[in-house]
Amino acid sequence: MRVLELSFKREDGKGAKIVVANAREDITSEEVKTVMEGIISKNIFAPSGVNLVEAEGAKVIITQEEDLSFA
Repeated sequence: MRVLELSFKREDGKGAKIVVANAREDITSEEVKTVMEGIISKNIFAPSGVNLVEAEGAKVIITQEEDLSFA
């Protein structure tokens, strides 16, 4: 599974994260930056009523699952 994790700074100086499941394999840094700037400028999310003010970073997290069978 590929997960895109977006990290922001809030007005109160605390951090906030938005996690997007099933991120595209071909997603680019520019696309992510544009989306993050849009989230901030349109005040789409305000965790605990506090606006996001800065895009701090983003990363793709790839996890692999393996089922274990019981004999």
